[in-house]
Amino acid sequence: MLAPPPLEETIDHQLTDGDLQQPPPPQSYLLHSINSTIAIRQLPSQGISFQLWPAAAALVALLDRQTQSTSLSCLTTTNSRRLRILELGSGTGLVGIAAAALLGASVTVTDLPHVLPNLQFNVNGNAGIVEPRGGEVRVAAVSWGDVQQMEGVGREFDVILGSDVVYHDHLYEPLLQTLKFFLTRGEREEREVVFVMAHLKRWKKESAFFKRANKFFDVEIIHRDSPSNGARVGVNFYKFVTRAALKLNSVLSK
Repeated sequence: MLAPPPLEETIDHQLTDGDLQQPPPPQSYLLHSINSTIAIRQLPSQGISFQLWPAAAALVALLDRQTQSTSLSCLTTTNSRRLRILELGSGTGLVGIAAAALLGASVTVTDLPHVLPNLQFNVNGNAGIVEPRGGEVRVAAVSWGDVQQMEGVGREFDVILGSDVVYHDHLYEPLLQTLKFFLTRGEREEREVVFVMAHLKRWKKESAFFKRANKFFDVEIIHRDSPSNGARVGVNFYKFVTRAALKLNSVLSK
């Protein structure tokens, strides 16, 4: 049996004629705190997962300033090991790649299977920025709510990241189920797992997600960006931690 082609080759066979004639130029992001630039390939014709969104750029900017802010104190470790980060709905991989470079972290970036080839392309293209700083990035498929895929990446993470992940209302429940899976460790664990989410409010219906989330998690806004580029609202940054009752139930079920 022939081995499957590398992920970065697979996506090239999926490009439209328009993409092949005029491939979109990579978007460059300067990480000021380490004086390095990462480059991200977008493929807009392939769908929303192949584009950069405002909350992702805002989260990268906040990560870049994290040494000057207490908003992201959860992104520090109390021992010598690397921080272990899982990103949900990674899309182009901007946030996860930047986190690995800025924090010297071990990051797992995830998305739907058809998104992974371009995600792997961007990870490979920025390895020269990430690896010299002690970081690493691996790519994995995680469809929200898919227990088999979630178990495949494991639960040994300190922080979960997400940006612009609250959009389609039919995905609210799968996203919450995914968060419960990764955030609920039980009281015997040394460290609380935290979900940090960057979110730009677009529709009133999103309040249903947060109302539901508050039943399972303690949710707080840890930072607000001011509106920019003519927008009416700025990006909000949330921290989710599992409620004590849910932790107790997890312990009792083991």
